Amino acid sequence: MKSKGQLLSDTLAEAKAENRAALIAYLPAGFPTVDGGIEAIKAVFDGGADIVEVGLPHSDPVLDGPVIQTADDIALRGGVRIADVMRTVREAHAATGKPVLVMTYWNPIDRYGIERFAEELAAAGGAGCILPDLPVQESATWREHADKHGLATVFVVAPSSRDERLATITAAGSGFVYAASLMGVTGTRESVGEQAADLVRRTRATADLPVCVGLGVSNAEQAKEVASFADGVIVGSAFVKRMLDAEDEAAGLAAVRELAGELAEGVRRVS
Repeated sequence: MKSKGQLLSDTLAEAKAENRAALIAYLPAGFPTVDGGIEAIKAVFDGGADIVEVGLPHSDPVLDGPVIQTADDIALRGGVRIADVMRTVREAHAATGKPVLVMTYWNPIDRYGIERFAEELAAAGGAGCILPDLPVQESATWREHADKHGLATVFVVAPSSRDERLATITAAGSGFVYAASLMGVTGTRESVGEQAADLVRRTRATADLPVCVGLGVSNAEQAKEVASFADGVIVGSAFVKRMLDAEDEAAGLAAVRELAGELAEGVRRVS
């Protein structure tokens, strides 16, 4: 049976074969509720997302801006637990057959137990983990367990990363490389720009892994811009904001489905 890490790689390869970037959506588990979060993921897949990152809510999310922090607070106040994150992955993947990753800071995995986390994530049908704050040089134990269970390990690179550092990161990672398009925290921005294109070019020079760009993409026009130079377009805050702004859960689901459709069109537009 094909591992879910391989499913992730195949999904990115299929998008490339269609001459387009993949659309990767991010939503936190437990937001607005555990059940509501699962429905939201199904809605973005339904709208046209190829891959979803499930955020593991954290009380000190250093990479995340105010929109995602607000959603994380709601989830944490609702009592979300790692078991709920696993359930979210399980149900979202089972309903769609599509790749579902977990994006998490390292501390919750370390406290939960590295082997236990990897084993449970694989059993839930997870494709892997995005680990924004785990230094590559400290990642050997995680990668050993991830490899054993067929999980991808996605590291984050930033415009400040030197070429030598990029080579170290891409050599250790699998699935894809998450390129943070600019310095700072997540959030929607007016422009994603040249810094991101340069980072993708430099990262690609070090490895064959797909390079997907996140931080700042919020509409179809920006998705089209990023899709012109990246293998995947990652959108988080814009989805979360649609959910936060909706008057009720049904409206929120309709809003994220619609946004996914607009973004999916954006990544398919050829300039």
